[in-house]
Amino acid sequence: MKKMLGEFKEFIMKGDVLDLAVGVVIGSAFTAIVGKVVEGLITPLVGLVISFIPGTKNGNLEDSLNILDVKVNGVTFQFGDVISAIITFLITGFVLFLVVRTANRAKKIHEKPAVIVEAAPTSEDYLAEIRDLLKAQSTDKK
Repeated sequence: MKKMLGEFKEFIMKGDVLDLAVGVVIGSAFTAIVGKVVEGLITPLVGLVISFIPGTKNGNLEDSLNILDVKVNGVTFQFGDVISAIITFLITGFVLFLVVRTANRAKKIHEKPAVIVEAAPTSEDYLAEIRDLLKAQSTDKK
């Protein structure tokens, strides 16, 4: 049992697991913020645009948004809520894309290019080069 707890502690303390946990918490908080922005700003704007459609009641935002709801046999399908969730998802995904893109660019800037260092020629290399030159001269004279 003690060995298993030690292995579990080692697993939990790995950097990847901690980074993932932090990412999930921050992602949840960010999604809540985006949800409120969509609920408080974007959905009313969509309702305002819909209120200009002929046949809707101008001035009543609640009725304008309810035009997206469909009732079939007493069951209400709330398409306005689905559209709001899709907008929230797209905004969250786009912002996370920008964050990851910026992080990757910053990582590339801080990475130093690999410097290829050629090994200094040894005396054997020089001797081999001299040998090859002498062979080439002797074949040229014949």
